[in-house]
Amino acid sequence: MSDTTYPTKQVGRIELTDVVKRFHGNEVLHGISMTVERGEVVAVIGPSGSGKSTLLRCINTLERVDEGSVKVNGSEIGRRLTPDGGYFVELSPGELAHQRTSIGMVFQQFNLFPNLTVLENVTLALRTVLKMTKAEADRIAFERLAEVSMDGFAKRYPRTLSGGQQQRVAIARALAASPSVMLFDEPTSALDPELVGEVIEVLKQLASREMTMLVATHEMAFARDACTRTVFMEEGSVVEDGPSNQVFRAPSSPRTTKFLERILTR
Repeated sequence: MSDTTYPTKQVGRIELTDVVKRFHGNEVLHGISMTVERGEVVAVIGPSGSGKSTLLRCINTLERVDEGSVKVNGSEIGRRLTPDGGYFVELSPGELAHQRTSIGMVFQQFNLFPNLTVLENVTLALRTVLKMTKAEADRIAFERLAEVSMDGFAKRYPRTLSGGQQQRVAIARALAASPSVMLFDEPTSALDPELVGEVIEVLKQLASREMTMLVATHEMAFARDACTRTVFMEEGSVVEDGPSNQVFRAPSSPRTTKFLERILTR
């Protein structure tokens, strides 16, 4: 990757206030409040089932919160105030799709369209949601693919790529719309061990720039060394939230200590 600074739409601030999420009556997020400021790189760690993925999906409105609020750049996600400011109304599908372009998200599974080329995967939202011309969308796509060293694969189909290559394409796709925040949901968990490094290197490059990032991860070295803050979640609650070097060297919660001792000695 080069040293390009990614253009962003707005200030890149995430604010969660008393967020509660339930599935079939079972509460999986218990009143989470958290703020991620512009340029912060925040790792979310914790055991499987702790609510990390659900938290990210609520920020991107793939899941609607049952209580509380989620704001990105000061705007309520998934809803807006009526013109008189009296009450919230849900966004239309078109409004929601456009709002999501400010929030890039990369998933565990790469979620590339198998019937589209690499270039078509990256340009799809640019052309359909942002209404760019083909020439403009292609230009941006090639720039983003070059940033993850995948521009030479533009005409290839996902099935011909390794897992690491597919995930790098997914990152390029998420960056293409110039989002103000990036969410990563266990971006290396579906990769063979020898392919993890190439994706971690891309994340480190992004972390070194003014890109607001929230990363759910099991890669403890990345969380410790490349993230400004680390949040430890367990059973749908935030147990600890602090500077990464502090959380890893001297965690304040016995539950964090136990988790780190178990995972770092594997």
